[in-house]
Amino acid sequence: MSFDQLSSLEAGRRRGAPGYSDDPEFQRLSQDLMNKLFKLNGNNQRLSAEVGYLGTRRDTPRVRERVHELIEESRDTFKEVGEGVKKIQTWEDVTPTQKYMQQKLSREFQSSLSEFQSLQRQALEKEKASVSAARAAVEQEAAAGGGAGAGIGGPGSPQLLQEQQQQQQQQQELARLAPQDEVDFQEALIIEREEEIRNIEQGVGDLNVLFQQVAQIVTEQGEVLDTIANNVENVRDNTRGADRELRSAARYQKNARSRACCLLIILTVILTIILLAVFLG
Repeated sequence: MSFDQLSSLEAGRRRGAPGYSDDPEFQRLSQDLMNKLFKLNGNNQRLSAEVGYLGTRRDTPRVRERVHELIEESRDTFKEVGEGVKKIQTWEDVTPTQKYMQQKLSREFQSSLSEFQSLQRQALEKEKASVSAARAAVEQEAAAGGGAGAGIGGPGSPQLLQEQQQQQQQQQELARLAPQDEVDFQEALIIEREEEIRNIEQGVGDLNVLFQQVAQIVTEQGEVLDTIANNVENVRDNTRGADRELRSAARYQKNARSRACCLLIILTVILTIILLAVFLG
């Protein structure tokens, strides 16, 4: 291979030929984001299965724990990926290959985040319904415990009646304390689940803001591309107009040369005739 061929090949690589990346930082960041998006898609599938158990006979504290763990893990990862996608979208002097990667990352991120937000809302609705049902059951149990054992009667001596009253009061106190402990325990669980619901609601709001920011950046990039496309079309139209003008000028120039040649031939013939007449005369 000659030196000129090597120089041409190297120049083509610098211009950003397809399949070649001359920006290792862009390549590293985009690959890292794609790996995280792949993991997030897997988390969405697992979360979908766990959310499906909420509110059913398979709903257990362990299921709710897995749901909240997946939500927390995915939420933090989405925030990291969102910042990376915003950085990728504002990268300067990108090649066509890098531009394709920008569009692919934003598309994959928005799709995965939209699915995750939908799963979060489903989990939130089922958690709220479960907490409402649990609170109603606790209130009903507390009311039943408070009213149990009301009323004392029956014949007997005053001393026997007093002993019966004391025994019955002790039984009522024991019966009241046992359900009250259970009520307090259930109330603590409900408060904890309400806190988890508030965390989910806050996470939905935070990720919604991130989704809007990425969408806005993509829209702005699209407007820039539209402006570039319009400029390219204007340049193309101007180039076509200039080409028509050049072709017209070339035709005029060709016709002028033809007329000049014809005139020169005529003058040459006339001059030849005159010279022959002079010499022969």
